[in-house]
This record gives sequence, C-alpha cells and structure tokens, in this order.
Amino acid sequence: MPIKIGLIGKTNTGKTTFFNAATLSSEEISSYPFTTKKPISGISHAITLCVHPEFKLQDNPNNSKCVDGWRYIPIELIDLPGLIKDAWKGKGLGNQFLSIAAQSDALLHVVDASGGIDSTGQISEVGTGDPISDFADIEEELIMWYLKILEGNREKVSKAIGGGTDTVEAITDLYRGIGVKTSHVKDALKLTELNEKKFDDYDMHDSKKLASALRRISKPTLIVANKIDVEGADKNFDRLRERYNDTIVIPASGDSELSLRRAEQKGLIKYSPGSEQFEIVKSDDLNQKQKNALEFIKKGIMGEFMRTGVQFAINIAVFKLLKMNSIYPVTNDKNLTDKKGRVLPDLILLKDGATVNDLAREIHTDLTKGLLYAKDLRYNLRLPTDYQLRDRDVISLVSAAKK
Repeated sequence: MPIKIGLIGKTNTGKTTFFNAATLSSEEISSYPFTTKKPISGISHAITLCVHPEFKLQDNPNNSKCVDGWRYIPIELIDLPGLIKDAWKGKGLGNQFLSIAAQSDALLHVVDASGGIDSTGQISEVGTGDPISDFADIEEELIMWYLKILEGNREKVSKAIGGGTDTVEAITDLYRGIGVKTSHVKDALKLTELNEKKFDDYDMHDSKKLASALRRISKPTLIVANKIDVEGADKNFDRLRERYNDTIVIPASGDSELSLRRAEQKGLIKYSPGSEQFEIVKSDDLNQKQKNALEFIKKGIMGEFMRTGVQFAINIAVFKLLKMNSIYPVTNDKNLTDKKGRVLPDLILLKDGATVNDLAREIHTDLTKGLLYAKDLRYNLRLPTDYQLRDRDVISLVSAAKK
C-alpha cells in the first residue's frame, strides 16, 4: 500500500496548485469556495538517492523509477476540500473532509503566507489575512473532531474498562477506523500525563488535552507556507516559524513548481522535481512572458529559498515526519536481482525501527514462516530476524524453504 499524504487548509491557499504541481494533474483551480468539492487523489513521488552506483551496477526498477541516480517512490497525494469553521459539526464539507483525512498517514497543511485570504477563505487584499490564525482555525477543527469521538463514546469506553479491557485498548478501539494505533494512544497518554488518571475522572480539559495530543501524534503534520513568492510573505513565514516552533514550516511556491514542471514536460527546460536549479534548453521557443517568469523563479524563488518547496515538503513528510527508511530487498545475493533477473527492482519504505521480520511480512505474509535470517549485502553480514533495518539497506531474506 502506498503512503497517503493529505493536503489540508482553507480554500484559496493554493492546495490544488500544489497538488497539480506534485502530480502533474490539471484539476480545476479557481477562487470559488469549495472548488475542490470532493477529494482528488493522484500519484506523486518521494525522492531519495538510489544505491545502485555504490554497487557499480545498473538497476532495473520495478515498483519505482530511477532517474539520474535518484529513486522516485510512488506515494498517494490527496487534495481535500477546504475546511470551514465548525466543520467538525458537519458544516460545509466537514464530514466528507474528516473521513478522508482519516485515511492519510501524514498531512501537509497549506497556508497562504502572503496573507491574501480572509478568515473565511475568501480572496482579500494581500497582507490583510493572517496565516497564523488560518492554521489555528483548521487545527482546532481537527482537535474538536477527535474530541467529539472521545466525548461521544465515554460510556462505551467506561464500560469496556469496567469489563477488564485495558484503558489504552479501549481508547484505541474508538479511533481505529481513522488510523490510530495502540502506540499512538500510549504516547498521547504519556505526553499528557493522563496515564496515571482514571478514565472516569477525566474532565473536559483532560479530554481535549488527550484529543489534541492524539491528533498530533496519529496524523503528523507540517506547514507549507505557500505563495512565498508574493511580496511580504517572507515576514509571515518568519512569524509562522516563531509561533509554531514545534512544527516544521516549509516555504513554497506551488505556482513556480507547476510552471517548471509544465515547461519541463514540453521540453523547454531541463528540471527535476525538488532540484535547486533548472536549465533552459529551448530559449527560442519561449516568449518574453515565459522568459520573465523563469527568470523570476531562478532569482526570486531559487535564489532566495533554494527550491520551490513542493517536492521538498513531500520528502520531509515521508522521511522526517513518518520516519521512513528505504529498503532494497533482493532474491539473489550475488547479482542483487529478483527471480526475474531484475537488478535492485524494488524499494520498500518501512518505518524506522522495522525489523527483518517486518520486511518479510511486507513482501508476503507467508515469508515470515520459516524465516531464518537476512543478509546485509553491503557488508556481507548475517542479520537476525529481529534486527532493526537501516535506511538504504540492501537485504536478502533466507528461509528454511529457500535454504
């Protein structure tokens, strides 16, 4: 199953432009509220350095692609309808939004860093809006959604605990449908210091504290400060970083990335997503307006911020927020091939702390039966089944059947 990343935020923050730039899709972009009336899903990629040059081999990727030594790993990006106040009560597209957000592994919260939208998400004069408040508004909706689930099921949890169910399990059962795991609940209880308190003694303050911690832990989020190319946006970017200093804030220009991706698609420039530079290859085919736009991106975006931020945000979400490691499983430990003779065909993303056993389970559930050990093919080491894998490990599994 590919990793799912949801794009959230108010209307008119540039979510759909960001989505189109990341997936090279052409969804409708306009200033009408709820242009994105239903969730739109597309394939984007997390990008990491490939291992094949280390082994002096040419790879034949199967589940991903390799371009100029970079592996592009497919992930699912979901553009969610913009939220409004009281969405958690079911207003606007609230219920639909929240049910889809629940399926996401991580969230990219897109705000308009230029301050060009008002509190309702309508376009207003640049500088009059406040991205800090915009972030807080949406965050409050998500916390209230988590709180509603907890408070609406107090009796159920209390009854389960009274019947001998562990408190952690009783709370986890409530949230299981939205991707909350036992470890998330354990961590949230510890963080809020509610692990020492009886569930029946929770007051509303305790419940909200738990809901807030659970939302942050179960749906790790970073802030995308979009429209960073608009004058004055850099000041709001600094304010966002200062106010939300416990959250990663990434400056971005979805418009610039979309322009570069489309110019690259037409063969006008040479550009790789996330790169810090591009090269014009067909200058004569560009009109003056296009030349000016590319010049602005080169100086105003890459000169100031190194990159457009779109690909960077996705990479940070996958490798930092979700703490994923890239693992290369192969069948033949001599040639680094699969059964079809393809060199380093697959890259599997596994959470930090995942073991050899977890890798076997991810490839095929039956592989765990009779699994003896694994071989680390970089260092020619034998690894026990409970060994925690590291990023860029190239692994061959050895089972009783294979032996």
